[in-house]
Formats: sequence, C-alpha cells, structure tokens
Amino acid sequence: MPTEVIVALIAFLGTAVGSWSGIRISNKLVDYRLCQLEEKVAKHNQVVERTYRLEEQIKVANHRISDLEVKEEHYEHE
Repeated sequence: MPTEVIVALIAFLGTAVGSWSGIRISNKLVDYRLCQLEEKVAKHNQVVERTYRLEEQIKVANHRISDLEVKEEHYEHE
C-alpha cells in the first residue's frame, strides 16, 4: 500500500476516535447536567406543593377566625 493511503487511514482513525471520544464526553456531561436539573425541578415542585398546602391551611384558619369574630359580635350585642 502506498504511504499516502496508510497516512490517510491513520489520520482518519485518529479523527474518528477523537470525535467519538468527544461525543461520549459531551453526552456524559449533558446527562449529568440533566440529572442535576431534574433534582432542582423536583425540589422546586416540593416547595410549590408545600406552599399550596400552607395557603389552604391559612385560608381555613382565616375562615375560622372570621367565624369567631362574627360569634363574638353576636354575643356582644346580646
């Protein structure tokens, strides 16, 4: 085989291996970042759910306070 062909094959193999390695490393980094993002989203969703529950509890507490105020006014007028 002519030397030019051998050099071209070696260059091709080097380029292919380098590209493949770069793609693998890039994919691993994307996977890692995606996992980190999923964890952050899960934490955020937990905060949203807790906030919703707290808002509901506050709404109930405010309603109970309003009921007590109405009862107090009723007893004051008697």
